[in-house]
Amino acid sequence: MTMRSLLACAGCALLVASRAMGADLADDARRLVGADQGVYVEAEDGTVLAAQAAEKAVHPASVSKVPTTLALLRTLGADHRFETRFSAGGALAGGVVDGDLVVEGSGDPFFVDENALLVAHALREAGVRRVAGDVVVRGPLLFDWETAGAAGRLERALAGGTPASAWQAVRPELRGGGEHAPRIEFGGAAHARSAPAQLLVVHRSEPLLTLVKALNGFSNNIFAKFAAAAGGIGTVESIARASVPAAWKSEIVLGDGAGENPRNRLSPRAAVALLRALSAELAKSGHALDDVLPVAGVDEGTLRNRLTGAGEAGRVVGKTGTYADYGASALAGVIRTREHGLVYFAVLNHGVPVEPARKRQDAFVRALLARFDTQPWDYVRDPVPAFTRARVERAPGG
Repeated sequence: MTMRSLLACAGCALLVASRAMGADLADDARRLVGADQGVYVEAEDGTVLAAQAAEKAVHPASVSKVPTTLALLRTLGADHRFETRFSAGGALAGGVVDGDLVVEGSGDPFFVDENALLVAHALREAGVRRVAGDVVVRGPLLFDWETAGAAGRLERALAGGTPASAWQAVRPELRGGGEHAPRIEFGGAAHARSAPAQLLVVHRSEPLLTLVKALNGFSNNIFAKFAAAAGGIGTVESIARASVPAAWKSEIVLGDGAGENPRNRLSPRAAVALLRALSAELAKSGHALDDVLPVAGVDEGTLRNRLTGAGEAGRVVGKTGTYADYGASALAGVIRTREHGLVYFAVLNHGVPVEPARKRQDAFVRALLARFDTQPWDYVRDPVPAFTRARVERAPGG
C-alpha cells in the first residue's frame, strides 16, 4: 500500500470516528436533554460535534451576560477601573466642608459598604471631619447594587451607618474589638458653591477582569445597568451580532445585558459563537475564559455545587442561566480535551421546570466529559474580597 493510500485510509478513519462521535452525542442530546430542546457542541477547529434545534433562538436567561462581558472587555479593556470622585463643594477649613460632598460616579457596579469605609478613612486622612451639606451625586452611581436612593444610602454609610461586619472585613485585625469605623458628619444644610468643587479623594474599582468574574459567578443582575458602560444595550447587541456568522445575527436579540428582559433571545449555536468570541478577546490580553466565568465545583456562586463529582470538578467553565417566569434555563461553557482542544457547548432549555432542566444539562455535560479525554483547567480560586483590589487615593494637596 502506498503512502498516499495509507494517508487516505487514516483520513477516512478519522472521518468515520468523527461521524460516530457526532451520532453518539446527538443521541445523548435527544435522550438526556430532550428532542425539542436546544443543544450545540463545537470543537476548537470548528467541527460541529452535535446540533439539535441549534438555530432556534429562545430566552437564554443569564447567559445574556456573555455578550455583555464581551462588549465590556472590547470597549473598556481588561484593566479598566471605574472611578468615583469625591470633592468638597465648598471651602474646607477646620475639618469642615462648607458645602456638599460632591460624588461623581462612572457606573462602578461593585461599590459597596466596604468601599465606602475606605473612602471615609481617606476623607478623614484628607482632613474632613464634617460636611455642612449632604452627599450630592453627579453621573451614574450604584451603591450596594442599587441606583435608587444611592446618595442618601452612601451618606449614611459614610456617617458610620455600615454593619459592623463591613468594618471588620476592612480591618480584620479588629474583630475582637478596637477602633470604630471612620465617620464623616453631615449637617444637611444647603450651601451655595462660590467656587469649583475641590477634589479630595478618588476611588478606583478593582480591574474590570476580576469585577466581571465576580458578577458572573453569582449571576448578579446589576449587569443590566452595567451594560451602559459598554455603550448601552444597543452597542452590546451590535458587538454580539458582529461576532457571529452573518446568517446567525437574527438569532441574537438583547433587551438587556443581564437576562431579565422578556425580549432576550439566543440560539445555542449563537451562544457558542459568543463564547468563542469572548475567548478570542481575552486571549489578546493573555487571559482565558476561566478569568471571567466561574469554574464548576470550584468557584463560589451558581456553579459551586454542580458537576462536582470525580473527574468533573474543575473541568467545566461556564455560565448558567435561570428565569423560571419565562421557562428559561441554560448552561453554556467549555471543556478542555486532548482530542479536540477546547470543546464549546450550549444547552438552552425552554418550557422545562428549573430543577429538571438543570439535571438534564448536567447529565449531558457529564456525557461530554465521559466521551472525551478531558483535562482540568489550570485554575486556582482567588479568595481575596473585591474591595481589597480597589484603589483609594487622596488628590494632590487633598
